[in-house]
Amino acid sequence: AVAAFVIGVGYLEKLILRARHVEVQILGDKHGSIYHLYERDCTVQRRNQKVVERAPAPYLNDAQRAEICELGRRICAHVGYECAGTVEFLMDMDTGKFYFIEVTPRVQVEHTVTEVVTGVDIVKIAEGRTLAEATGIAHQEEIQLRGHALQCRVTTEDPQNNFIPDYGRITAYRSATGMGIRLDGGTAYAGGVITRYYDSLLVKVTAWAPTPGQAIARMDRALREFRIRGVSTNIDFVINLLKHPTFLSNTY
Repeated sequence: AVAAFVIGVGYLEKLILRARHVEVQILGDKHGSIYHLYERDCTVQRRNQKVVERAPAPYLNDAQRAEICELGRRICAHVGYECAGTVEFLMDMDTGKFYFIEVTPRVQVEHTVTEVVTGVDIVKIAEGRTLAEATGIAHQEEIQLRGHALQCRVTTEDPQNNFIPDYGRITAYRSATGMGIRLDGGTAYAGGVITRYYDSLLVKVTAWAPTPGQAIARMDRALREFRIRGVSTNIDFVINLLKHPTFLSNTY
């Protein structure tokens, strides 16, 4: 510890053999108000990069959801947290207990799934305004979950070549559309040049539906509508992931 970090201090973390990654979206203002926007499941990861994000976590019951959301709210209230942030936990699949990981003090890539199931614009939290003014919601109890959502990231990684990011010119680009589909894109268009110097993310696809199964089916349909030529993408990999029995049974 001294050699690496100068200070000879360390701490032990509990080993959780079968863990889920669950995080709570928090909003805070300068007036002491703290709202939670319920939780997201971010368990499906590759090399610590989140691949599929869902809201709400489909495997939590009402008591577990209330417990983890209150834990996240209490942590942020204790330090007087302001603006948007996320309190991240590991959930022990065997005991159902939650263990704190960290607070991420920013808007995260996966904030879109929370926005579509709560109807709250997370980015709109303006400096100095109260949460009630910024969101139009007077009390925590008014924030309700509506349906289910999941987000997948379309990247220029090549799954058949150890997920090495591909680069080159996009010769053809067609994205998905339709009810319940939200696209958060950047520079993906026909003729666009993908370089090796930036993140491989092309577009975030968010699908919403009344039930988890319908949301997954809608995402599957949307991913199949994409047509991207000139660079390799991870689309087929994600489509296969969404059909995996372990994913569909929420036992991942």
